[in-house]
Amino acid sequence: MECSVQSALPAKQAAILGIQSQDANQAEAFTNAFLKRSMPRLKEEEIQQFLVRKAVVLEHAFKRVQKKKRKKAKGLNAKQRREMKVFELKPEQQKYELFLPLHELWKQYMRDLCNGLRPESNPQMIQNKLLKADFHGAIITVVKSKCPSYVGTTGILLQEMKHVFKIITEEDRLKVIPKRNSVFSVEIDGFISYIYGSKFQLRSSERSAKKFKVKGTIDL
Repeated sequence: MECSVQSALPAKQAAILGIQSQDANQAEAFTNAFLKRSMPRLKEEEIQQFLVRKAVVLEHAFKRVQKKKRKKAKGLNAKQRREMKVFELKPEQQKYELFLPLHELWKQYMRDLCNGLRPESNPQMIQNKLLKADFHGAIITVVKSKCPSYVGTTGILLQEMKHVFKIITEEDRLKVIPKRNSVFSVEIDGFISYIYGSKFQLRSSERSAKKFKVKGTIDL
């Protein structure tokens, strides 16, 4: 875009503004006098450079729009979940047969996780996969415990917490089994794996990044 400080004001605009437009000579004289007063240290040649017609690129000034920070939705804390009874099953929902489809899904999930369970499959590989797997839907059995009343309890795992397993038995009874001081067995397609609860006191989401020791003694 080109502009000149000596451009004459159109007659129409001068009439609207109520001013008298000057001719080219008057405008040039006024401009020279103004520049001399404004820049007294500059020589005549330097002042004339300011009057040379040049193309000037005018930049559009963008207004900065402040982005509103989106507030991240906060999840419920443990206390709120307990108060709302998020994970509690109603009595009419405590039916073993209702969760058999979940067990079938878990078995298929384990077969996919272990790339198929066959007689020639490596037991150690399956054990390592189980240690980091999600057990919701698995049928687990308490084989050892410091509390004799827990031994022999079998059911579908409905909820795994850090320190307990919640299972539903074939008798439609909801049981809460502490992991500590208990050993559980899990069977799938003829493979039986044992879970030492005292070394398993983690949430299922935390186990995926946990490194388990293969060797060592485990006490009840």
